[in-house]
Amino acid sequence: MASETTPSRSDLTDKVCVVTGGGSGIGRALAQRFAAAGMRITIGDIEDGAIDATVTALGGDGDRVLGARCDVRSIDDVLRLRDETMKRFGGVHLVCLNAGVAPVGLMLETPLDVWNWVLDVNLRGVIHGVHVFGPLLAEQRAGHIVCTASAAGVSDTPTVGAYGTTKHAVVGLAAALRAELADGGVGVSVLCPGLINTRIFESERNRPEGMDDPSEDNPLSQHYRETLVASGAPPELVAEFVYRAVLDDQFFVFPTSDLDGLIEARLDEVRQGLAWRDAVNREHRSVASPERG
Repeated sequence: MASETTPSRSDLTDKVCVVTGGGSGIGRALAQRFAAAGMRITIGDIEDGAIDATVTALGGDGDRVLGARCDVRSIDDVLRLRDETMKRFGGVHLVCLNAGVAPVGLMLETPLDVWNWVLDVNLRGVIHGVHVFGPLLAEQRAGHIVCTASAAGVSDTPTVGAYGTTKHAVVGLAAALRAELADGGVGVSVLCPGLINTRIFESERNRPEGMDDPSEDNPLSQHYRETLVASGAPPELVAEFVYRAVLDDQFFVFPTSDLDGLIEARLDEVRQGLAWRDAVNREHRSVASPERG
């Protein structure tokens, strides 16, 4: 029988949801959707103004909402996010590891400090979240972790190579974590959206001190920003799919179909690689064991 701290997948009322990168974009939409489902919400973000605005939109800091500054690159910040959540709400049931950055540029032209920034936020930030919050959920044998990856994590990513590299890693991390927690009552989902109308391609606004702006005089950055405004899906759509995924214990979450062609091309290429291997093996066996006359 479930304990009082064990969340029913169909009833999230008064359970606790933590969202990193929760001040804007997909993160804010997640916070709003799960608040609408009756959950108490902790919003972690690196932008104080975004935290304040989202907390206000959800009814203000108090018994239902907590805003906390959190740079996911810092394990100390993520530990503090956990501790403040536990102090305010007494538990954690759903963790959405959503913070991310996406500088645009050709891979061979991407400086190492930009690479390190993207790795630290997009991958190490998820690692920190799993390391800090995962044991809590595993101990109570209940809960759910959502790792935000991208359709770029299962397809080719020219001109956003650093971003795509980290998102491939997040997909792999989430898959391994799901397998390890499969019998422990904790669900795992990996979110792989396509083009969403957020400020992800303006993430240089939060770049580390001393790092040059990789979007400055970069026409690709402006193109990506305009594309999201023109054709990006609303973050609220993503949040609805994540909500359903948590209820259904669904692993892969593809809320949009705009990049399905790229994903299918990747799957076809994997199948072609397997077929090529089999053909080489057949040829090798034929050469090694010629028919006798």
